Amino acid sequence: RPRMAQKFHRLKATAEMLNRAAVLGPGVDVNRTKASTIDTPVGILGEMAFAQWAFGDWKKNEVGRNKGKADFGVIEVKASAYPFSDRLNLLVREDYAAKRSPEFYVQVFVDLPTPQSPLVPGLDLVISGWATGPEVDAAPLQDMGAKGGGPGGYRCRKIQVRVLHEMDDLAAAFKAKVGTELSAYR
Repeated sequence: RPRMAQKFHRLKATAEMLNRAAVLGPGVDVNRTKASTIDTPVGILGEMAFAQWAFGDWKKNEVGRNKGKADFGVIEVKASAYPFSDRLNLLVREDYAAKRSPEFYVQVFVDLPTPQSPLVPGLDLVISGWATGPEVDAAPLQDMGAKGGGPGGYRCRKIQVRVLHEMDDLAAAFKAKVGTELSAYR
């Protein structure tokens, strides 16, 4: 069900956030196929953006305390760096989805001017929506390919951003599933 007028939440990446991501990165880096050298800091920025949206403070993230688990208890934040468009996708690696079953996935994009742009202060962090774990499990699988072409060696479940649930609906879904207010999680 396409939602062309979906409400996306945007905030700016700050120098403080980027510096903190650089410090935290080595402690949270995972051993998997990476599409880019900025994958780890982008993931950290995604968690920071979600913490800012959900709790009013990007420092209330779980980076470094959640390795091997969903980012915020039952919520997994997926983050990508690319020029933002509602034609992009929430991507969940097949191997990740097989190991964990979070109740919710939230997609954040670092809105780059070009795909090769560096991470710098002032970039928009776009919190674009969410899906339930069962919705992700039912989503089609696709080999995402390597940046230089050819197979990427891993497949992802994918849901187009324009059909994700709006962020304003997550708190009610969280409360219905978990029994507490999202804002009380932290």
